[in-house]
Amino acid sequence: MNDILLVARREISVRARTKGFLISLAVSAVLVAALAMLPKLFAGNDSYDVGLVGSDSLRAAATTAATAQQVDLSFTPLPDEAAARTALLAGDIDAAVLDGRALLADGAVDRRLGVILQAGHTSVKTQEQLRAAGLDPAKVTEAMRVAPLTEQSVSPLRGDSSVRSGFAMLIVFVLFFLLMSSVTAVAMGVVEEKGSRIVELILTSIRPWQLLAGKILGLGALGLVNLGVVIVAGLSAGVATGLTADLPDGVAGIVAGAVVWFLLGYAFFAVLAAAFGSLVSRQEEVSGVLTPLTTLLMAVYLVAFYAVAEPTGPLARVLSLVPPFSSMVMPVRMAATEVQLWELAVAAVAMLAAVAAVLAAGARIYRRAVLRTGARIRLTEALR
Repeated sequence: MNDILLVARREISVRARTKGFLISLAVSAVLVAALAMLPKLFAGNDSYDVGLVGSDSLRAAATTAATAQQVDLSFTPLPDEAAARTALLAGDIDAAVLDGRALLADGAVDRRLGVILQAGHTSVKTQEQLRAAGLDPAKVTEAMRVAPLTEQSVSPLRGDSSVRSGFAMLIVFVLFFLLMSSVTAVAMGVVEEKGSRIVELILTSIRPWQLLAGKILGLGALGLVNLGVVIVAGLSAGVATGLTADLPDGVAGIVAGAVVWFLLGYAFFAVLAAAFGSLVSRQEEVSGVLTPLTTLLMAVYLVAFYAVAEPTGPLARVLSLVPPFSSMVMPVRMAATEVQLWELAVAAVAMLAAVAAVLAAGARIYRRAVLRTGARIRLTEALR
């Protein structure tokens, strides 16, 4: 264990100071923060300025409707229609109401603002027509005041399904990005040591499996640092935009589960990446030798992306139990819907078994190929 930890510390100290790692860390944080802020950016204005020409009766009713929508509404009195058109074209106001008969805007009326103003207009006109018919608007309003239906969810999971789906999609993006970058770093590290012949010196002091385990452990720790930065950036952006109040129940458990599944997925793919990387001696050959692995990882990503839309579908339910698909599909299902405890147990046991299997095969390939330089080694030859 001392030798393994020594290799892990070396990987952390060397890789953490590289520009590539620091840039990747910054890019990850910025991307996740931007994704967390997108709903706020596309939500539209929270405040509007409306021009009023003629009657001021709309003001009170529209203000009440705006308060219910948590929107700030201000009004600007205007002398005539020409002044309203000028103010709209100049961008001084968002819309203008002409004496309770027309609604003007520079283009299409903003959807939220249109709903508010139409609700206010309907309220004002209803009261005017009730008075004209000799009815007391207050009594009519009281008679129409009915307690709303009690809303209940048939699912034990609380929270808007669209919010849960968005959170699951964010998990898919983060896991795929981190897994891809981490396993590529493992393969590049193996090829770098093999091509420079440093591995020959290192293996005079420790065994190949210890070097492999230390490399995977050290780079995995850096991957966890990257994941931690992503989580902090996402939550900080959510707090800044007020989106954390809409997060689903049990978000801490969902994040913890995503971390666990990231570690399992990383162990599976990183061992394969190290084994495949040991088959070549030049870094320009890495992308070619990793093609089967990256294809598999892309397939896992696509299935997980599909699971965001259909988390209870048969494909998502089955593949969330099958390694290595479970490393990304299961955390998506945990975020988007309810997952039975037995499903988690089966998926975890199967993934651990798969990790053990690739560890045995990957260590054998690495041990037989890492000291052989020159031409690319065939996988079948390394397994014999």
